[in-house]
Amino acid sequence: MAKKIKYRLKVLLVIKERAKKAKEIELARAVQKLNEERKKLEVLEEEKRAIEKRVEEEKEEMRHKVASGNAVMRDPQGFLNFLRKLKEDIEAKEQAIEEQKDVIKQAEKYLQRCRSAYVLAAQELNMMEKHKELWLKKQAFELGAAENKMINELGIVIHQMNKLR
Repeated sequence: MAKKIKYRLKVLLVIKERAKKAKEIELARAVQKLNEERKKLEVLEEEKRAIEKRVEEEKEEMRHKVASGNAVMRDPQGFLNFLRKLKEDIEAKEQAIEEQKDVIKQAEKYLQRCRSAYVLAAQELNMMEKHKELWLKKQAFELGAAENKMINELGIVIHQMNKLR
């Protein structure tokens, strides 16, 4: 009985499996990071909408004060300063939103690179697995051929021994 044959590229196959697993984890982290950045953008946009709503509410409140005659002479100046501050807050939020959009674009590019790396690692692993399958088929064929040769030789020897009797 022939000894069990060992796949000589087993170590490389294990390395490819580990590389694929590492790329898969990196891809999952990139997807998670992108989702987190998108949520941050949503929060910033919601904060901006809240400030805009507050500006409208304050304007409406001031209109009511002026229309009812309850406004004091200093109220409009304080009100305008307050509105100016709220508009500055809105501009700051818009700037933060733009910066967050840039961060999202970078995260999307990183995600794309991770996807490409994962696909490449998966293809390399697939190629190694196919190689192993073909190698095993070849080994099985060679073993079968060797067994057939041995059986044929035994058959010839038995036939010749029977002939000599």
